[in-house]
Amino acid sequence: MSKRIIIINGPNLNLLGKREPEKYGYQDFESYFMALRKSYSDIRLDYFQSNVEGELINKLHETGFAYDGIVMNPGGYSHTSVSLADAIAAIQTKVIEVHITNIHAREDYRHHTLTGAKCSGIISGFGLVGYEMAIEYFLSL
Repeated sequence: MSKRIIIINGPNLNLLGKREPEKYGYQDFESYFMALRKSYSDIRLDYFQSNVEGELINKLHETGFAYDGIVMNPGGYSHTSVSLADAIAAIQTKVIEVHITNIHAREDYRHHTLTGAKCSGIISGFGLVGYEMAIEYFLSL
């Protein structure tokens, strides 16, 4: 049975390619994800995005006992959501937090991540490649 990994993206990541492209790049996530699926055709790779905190929590609950890994970019919720951090702590599946930009090179409030404290690790500042780095981590387990 192949590994099951899901990417869960939080608020505003549906605007990749349009939103501040000098910071986040010009590629939309859907086309990037399709390329990832081709690169990792030997595993089941799923994707979910929501701008709604409760939907992200529900998805963690839904997948957090059935998947081999969760790659999550909680967006701005990283710095504010105790509930999302609690959901990560409550599930069995390991979570790697990914940030496209280097959160430590940005505003002071972005330097601390509530959700990251509950994750197995954080990848920050490598652009979209950070998602691949997280997938590679799960494949190495």
